[in-house]
Amino acid sequence: MTHNWSRGRPGSSYLLIDPCRRPAAAWMNPGFGFMIRGREVDSMRIVIGSDHAGFEMKKTVVRRLLKVGELEVADVGSYNTDPVDYPDYAEAVGLAIQEGRAERGIIICGSGIGASVAANKLPGVRAGLCHDTYSARQGVEHDDMNVLALGARVIGPELARELVIAFVRATFSGGERHRRRLAKIQALEARWRQG
Repeated sequence: MTHNWSRGRPGSSYLLIDPCRRPAAAWMNPGFGFMIRGREVDSMRIVIGSDHAGFEMKKTVVRRLLKVGELEVADVGSYNTDPVDYPDYAEAVGLAIQEGRAERGIIICGSGIGASVAANKLPGVRAGLCHDTYSARQGVEHDDMNVLALGARVIGPELARELVIAFVRATFSGGERHRRRLAKIQALEARWRQG
């Protein structure tokens, strides 16, 4: 079941997606973001997912993101605290990034570690577990991190709100050394994907 409704802010929207049905291709077309690859655009799409341990924090994070305005937030679950497996939601977030249906993703589990490990198995996903705003910002600026992983049992809601804002406001610097390192990461990924 997919729901789409505005939370009263111009340009902000919130969408729920059932990752088991893989309907994400229908929810958005690629091409929006604040600063994407050095190009300023009007809106950014954020995909967010959590397991049961991250469910409450996810609600807090979504509310904060919608206050920013000009963000589209797609929630791929889970939708309650019933036990589920974080790899399913990490995959749903990663696929949205991989397929260009979102510019950035956020995944939340108990520690943040499992979800980040799972998301990083998808080619093109660069997930980073962050507990401080410097890492959330620098991960994007230097490493072109496109998925922020959070540990709901490790950080509190106020820090989570600060981390997601640092993450969505950051832009890849595009500096020569950062492009070179990113190219090496992509080559490594391609080499091991081929077997």
